[in-house]
Amino acid sequence: MDKNIRWHHATVSRLDREKLNGHRSFILWFTGLSGAGKSTLAHRVEELLYLRDCRTYVFDGDNVRHGLCADLGFDPEDRHENIRRIGEMSKLFIDAGVIALTAFISPFRKDRDLVRALVDEGDFIEIYCNTPLEVCEQRDVKGLYQKARRGEIKDFTGISSPYEPPENPEIIVNTGSDPLDACARQILSYLEQNDKIALIPHSEQRWEFARED
Repeated sequence: MDKNIRWHHATVSRLDREKLNGHRSFILWFTGLSGAGKSTLAHRVEELLYLRDCRTYVFDGDNVRHGLCADLGFDPEDRHENIRRIGEMSKLFIDAGVIALTAFISPFRKDRDLVRALVDEGDFIEIYCNTPLEVCEQRDVKGLYQKARRGEIKDFTGISSPYEPPENPEIIVNTGSDPLDACARQILSYLEQNDKIALIPHSEQRWEFARED
């Protein structure tokens, strides 16, 4: 990194933003095979958090590759860079006091551990969407698994590239068998039990900023 680049410390802190929003900020990291229901579940959880007046944003794997990561492919090196960028972006959202929900296959443990190491302990909540490969293939509305089995798609997770399940995730949801709302409620229950979405009173402190003429 260029020695002339320095981190600028803001006068408004993460805690100030959390108090303004009325809840903690953290990452809900959904991981699992393609077709495991990560995006569907992430958006359902976001809907439930929204109903509780929580500030949220879902980073969806396909959506991110339309812009921020449009220059990346799917080989191991590009997959690593894809997750690194999302991790850094999610860290900024935590600092902004927002709950970041990310729905990415993120097949490699080392990449998920890299994101966990970026943030404070307790800020990274890994959610393993546990769905058997055969169920994911049955749900394959895009026909990606068929193309991968025909050799038309390289480095496809579960077929020609490995998926490494989390060893100690905070939450395991059986998205292959349990109803969507049951999985979503399981996640909300975890957040409630760990005081992640408890109401935080607004700060009584009043800031006065100097104006530059």
